[in-house]
Amino acid sequence: MDKTLISRRFAKAVGTYLDKADVQRYVASRMAELTGRYIPEDVQERVLEIGCGTGMFTRMYLKQATPEEMWLNDLCPEVKPYLADVLGEKVHFVAKDAETLAFPGGRDLIVSCSAVQWFDDLPRFFSGCRRLLHEGGYLAFSTFGPHNTEEVATLASAGLSYPSLEALREMLAARYEVVYAHEEQLRLSFASPLEVLRHLKETGVTGTAAQAWTRGRLQEFCRNYTERFSDERGRVYLTFHPIYMICRK
Repeated sequence: MDKTLISRRFAKAVGTYLDKADVQRYVASRMAELTGRYIPEDVQERVLEIGCGTGMFTRMYLKQATPEEMWLNDLCPEVKPYLADVLGEKVHFVAKDAETLAFPGGRDLIVSCSAVQWFDDLPRFFSGCRRLLHEGGYLAFSTFGPHNTEEVATLASAGLSYPSLEALREMLAARYEVVYAHEEQLRLSFASPLEVLRHLKETGVTGTAAQAWTRGRLQEFCRNYTERFSDERGRVYLTFHPIYMICRK
């Protein structure tokens, strides 16, 4: 992963993310619901959120929980102004690469919503989170599976390598008790392939794509996308594949 490129792409999308990130908003609401359902209130006093972005999940979480201390983390320092309404005496922000795991220990809950798919070494990260947690503490996260944005990946020969639910469960089983694991597939509909690309750009999902679009390449992409991924209404679709995991140390 080119973390500098990822940070730059997300920084450019900060201003449009809250309005355009419909799937991420849905996933955030599911994560907030799941943490409330599966994690006891007394194990949510010292919380660390990884990849908080503009605070979409953070606000949902803080409507239902009152942690004594919460650290918010993101790779992009540019998101901090968007968190002004939640930061304060008990809620703090730090901009850094979360894979360094340089966070205060003694956490009751480490939570991450739609972020860990950008990480280089998930097994190492999961082990590091375990060291930061109290015994009986929880790691809860959402990520995306192998079918995520597969239409674009197929035609553009680019995209992340997403682990399956089974692979994630195997990574976690040696370190945690897996309390909850679930996956689903969602489809968004767009008027054209150009709208698909615009949506991905406005939500920062093009974070690893370094190749420039030439006019010819873009025309070919749009033609192939329309031929292969149109629905019965003549619109094109894009698949998202969220995965939810809740684990106990």
